[in-house]
Amino acid sequence: MVSIFSSLHKSCKRLFIFLPLIIGLLINPISANALYPSDPSSVDVLKDDLHGADLHNTEYVKYDLSNQDLGEANLQGAYMSVTTAKNSSFKGANMTDLIAYATRFDNADFTDANLTNGELMKSVFDGAIIDGADFTDANLDLSQRKSLCERASGTNSQTGVNTIDSLECTGLKGYMPPKPKA
Repeated sequence: MVSIFSSLHKSCKRLFIFLPLIIGLLINPISANALYPSDPSSVDVLKDDLHGADLHNTEYVKYDLSNQDLGEANLQGAYMSVTTAKNSSFKGANMTDLIAYATRFDNADFTDANLTNGELMKSVFDGAIIDGADFTDANLDLSQRKSLCERASGTNSQTGVNTIDSLECTGLKGYMPPKPKA
């Protein structure tokens, strides 16, 4: 008889410990969007012309920035995650300290863009134009770095750094520098 009361007492204690948590979740459930917080001002800014816009420290989570002109925009410290920016122009953009995780930059134009110190892991640059882009100290997946090295050319007009040097192509195993054009 004592063990039944002891068991019941322990069960009630557990119930009272977890009951507030259960009631709280029923009243205010955790939203899936809470996992991907985004700056509300980012939504408004997409309605305007983005060429040369000051977008520093903005967040773009699961955004479609395809076919946007972000040329000469200030994206310093911006955050992109699971975003698509296919066929977009980033010509001359300041993208220093950009965090772009799992972002698609297919066929985007990075001519003369500054991506110094960027965190670009899991991002894809298939067919991207990188003439004069500066990737100094940027973190890229090895497969993307090798792919970018195959088409790296030019010198960034603001930093004076060669694209091929900023990607550290000569240090990559198996890298063959492009043959000079005749």
